[in-house]
Amino acid sequence: MKSATTMIVMAASGAVLALPAWTQPEQSMAQYVTNREPLEPSRLVKLPIGSIEVGGWLGHQIRLQADGFHGRLGEISPFVQKEGNAWLDPKGRGDRGWEEVPYWLKGFLNAAYVLRDEAMIAEAHVWIEGAFASQQEDGWFGPDEGRTGLATRLTGRDDLWPNMIMLFCLMDYHDWTGDARVITLMQRYFRYLEQVPDDAFLIGYWPKIRAGDQLAAIHWLYNRTGEAWLLELAARTHQHTARWDEGVIDWHNVNVAQAFRQPAQWWVQSRDAKDKAQADANWRFVREQYGQVPGGMFGADENARPGFADPRQCIETCGIVEEMLSHEILIAITGDMIWADRCEDAAFNSLPAAFTADMGALRYLTAPNMAVSDAENHAPGIQNGGPMFLMSPHRHRCCQHNAGHGWPYLAQHLWYATPDGGLAAVFYAASTVTAKVAGGARVKIVQDTDYPFEQEIRFTVEAVEGANEGASEARFPLLLRIPGWNPGGDGGVMVLINGEREPVAAQAGHAGLVRLERVWKAGDSVRLILPMEVRVRRFAGNHNSAAIDRGPLTYALEIGEEYRRFDDAGAQNKELAEEAKPALNERWPAFEILPTTAWNMALVLEGPEAHFAIQEKSGRLNPSASPWTPASVPVAIEALVDPVSAWTLDRHGLVAPLQDSPVASDGEPRRARFIPMGAARLRLSALPVAATAGEGVVWSEPREQVRLYKATASHTYGSDDVGAMADGQGGAESGDAASDITAERHTFWPRRGTLEWVQADFDDVREIRSVSMFWFDDTGTGECRVPASWRVLTPEGDQWVAVATSDEFGVRRGTFNTVTFEPVRTRTVRVEIQLREGYSGGVVEMQID
Repeated sequence: MKSATTMIVMAASGAVLALPAWTQPEQSMAQYVTNREPLEPSRLVKLPIGSIEVGGWLGHQIRLQADGFHGRLGEISPFVQKEGNAWLDPKGRGDRGWEEVPYWLKGFLNAAYVLRDEAMIAEAHVWIEGAFASQQEDGWFGPDEGRTGLATRLTGRDDLWPNMIMLFCLMDYHDWTGDARVITLMQRYFRYLEQVPDDAFLIGYWPKIRAGDQLAAIHWLYNRTGEAWLLELAARTHQHTARWDEGVIDWHNVNVAQAFRQPAQWWVQSRDAKDKAQADANWRFVREQYGQVPGGMFGADENARPGFADPRQCIETCGIVEEMLSHEILIAITGDMIWADRCEDAAFNSLPAAFTADMGALRYLTAPNMAVSDAENHAPGIQNGGPMFLMSPHRHRCCQHNAGHGWPYLAQHLWYATPDGGLAAVFYAASTVTAKVAGGARVKIVQDTDYPFEQEIRFTVEAVEGANEGASEARFPLLLRIPGWNPGGDGGVMVLINGEREPVAAQAGHAGLVRLERVWKAGDSVRLILPMEVRVRRFAGNHNSAAIDRGPLTYALEIGEEYRRFDDAGAQNKELAEEAKPALNERWPAFEILPTTAWNMALVLEGPEAHFAIQEKSGRLNPSASPWTPASVPVAIEALVDPVSAWTLDRHGLVAPLQDSPVASDGEPRRARFIPMGAARLRLSALPVAATAGEGVVWSEPREQVRLYKATASHTYGSDDVGAMADGQGGAESGDAASDITAERHTFWPRRGTLEWVQADFDDVREIRSVSMFWFDDTGTGECRVPASWRVLTPEGDQWVAVATSDEFGVRRGTFNTVTFEPVRTRTVRVEIQLREGYSGGVVEMQID
């Protein structure tokens, strides 16, 4: 007779983990901190750091990170240099006192703990000690009056955002060491925040948007001290946080990834169901608008923009790791396994491709459809200007420092404790967990798998130390996640205990947790088999494009990759001596990645079962090699594709936007190799579908870049295009056109109140008699306005001379402002523009007749 009780616990798709025994944590689980009354009871509990030893490809990935640029960032980044660093000064004085140090430390510290690397741990603790030493008598800690940051006017103590990140580092340090100084520091700091007046509490863009991180730290401390005043501070924090509980209120990609979860964090205290539901509603709304793409993320190449939802739109590497962390936090809060599905989607399909395979460099932006990864400026096709696609260890400031916590945090969340004394295997990777379970017993379970490339996960109970002396067995529940991609039904999931199949497969028609409760002893084994079938996913909201999935992995058309070295040392370190750059470039090279094979293909789906062929390498993964390269992937899929010659790179050097499927292809069908998109730095993962029988949509080629003249300016913001004023496309007669953030335009940002100019140069001398200016003015959303004044100049000798006119130089918003004058024969016209005091400005269109 079997000594196990097996049942399906939950449906993850929008459901709640409903375990009657978990309504209150049991006393047997007192060794793990769970939510105190009156907070909502914990659904799952993150195990203490050190409970999980990770191996396999994930352990190797974290080792690569430690040996790569992130683990050696002190050699590269000026922001983590110790000399003069405000994070190491007892008075909080010095330079580089914003987010970069705690961003970096968050990943470096946790990678050190996961790897048990004593040298890294010692280095990380230098910065932790700096935080302790910096606490002032009033409770403040960290950089003080010298603190300044990007995209913020806050200075000094008004900017609470960097301290929120350092609090995460301190909580992780406490988890590893148990150092009581963390509790004292946080108590004193939160007492300081108690005294901050409302008009200075969580002010400014970054602190207000991201205050969910502060809320998490307050609840963490409350669960360890039980001090009621902390709940009052938590409520005040929520009240001053941007209103994510009302919907998506900001479209910056990292803000979305980090802050969409805030309502569910507040639900723990409010216990109002609509707060928990809002986090999921936020996630779904973002995906409905900008996430109809593979890879688990959404298109926001800095910010999401209306009309820019194609799979060529990108996500920051920062955004990917913050999204993963949000999901890991929500798993514990809600117990809903849909967050695990969403987490591994981003982790496996987006994160690996944001770095070179050796973790020696990263790029700022990565897209599901990306046929080039170079150092060119692709704005405004993507929002950010500059070399956003360049794989470089020397730039991409926020991501360069922050991206390091993605893999270590995933490793720390492979297993969770259940408040009724069980263990839940939520993510699958080669690992060993040592934890206490019901009754105070201590168990050690080894998980052996090459998931997500392998269908089978094997568990072995290696040791059991019962609560009573000499006991070698213990009864507790072991929970195994059934991923949402599982097809279910008979022949689906299989669970075998000690070789005997448990009757759960027929019940596993939905994702959730399988609960195996029994008396466990050393030598017991469990096999979980998750059949991985090839599936085609269609994106009706993105021109009915298609993606190929197998298990948790999405597959991308393999594109030949040519790596070209790019010397980039000193990109962010202007103090780096020229003579030091060659050695740094040699030690830490940057790369452009260019395509060597055709990528413009449509997927043939007629009779797909005949066209898909799985190619699996025999044997287990090499634990000392990355599986995230085209050459090393253990699984590939061969599929039938058809060329689409009209689908090319557009004038911004990006994959042209998708058009409707089915597409009328114009070549001979051919076999093509598809590889996991996480292994493809150049990738096409959302493909059009080829028409059959000669029917289908004939695609138009991308519009060529029209330039009526050569446009130049005294200054152009990196994300804008000075040539946009000469394309003959802008300037619709409406106020909306004047402020349309999706329109191609020129701006002088961030210059304010200055005297600037724009200029038109023609190929030959011509007669002109009027200039019409359509100004960019984003009143209500930004800080560009119509100018204070302007005038038209033409050259005479080496002087610029104003044209003679009696017309008014108009500064009306949302319309062309035209000035006529006596005809002038010239090859050059300059418009001199006086920006309004305190504001920037720009030009949507300049017409010259």
